[in-house]
Amino acid sequence: MYNTQDIASRIKSLLKSRRQNTKDMLSSLGMGINSISEFAKGKQMSCISLAKIADYLDCSVDYLLGRTDNPEINK
Repeated sequence: MYNTQDIASRIKSLLKSRRQNTKDMLSSLGMGINSISEFAKGKQMSCISLAKIADYLDCSVDYLLGRTDNPEINK
């Protein structure tokens, strides 16, 4: 249903557009340094972790999941 590679790509794209890096975000959120890489390879991520990432990136979880192309919807 949801492609983990696409979700990881959206996360990385938002980080790049904000000139932030994955390592700093994950450290700030108390997540493992390889969390996004593992997620892109198909490992499951908790809904809490995904929500934390959305909050950090100031976007909606729906945007990260690809349910909308507008990061402001359902924020």
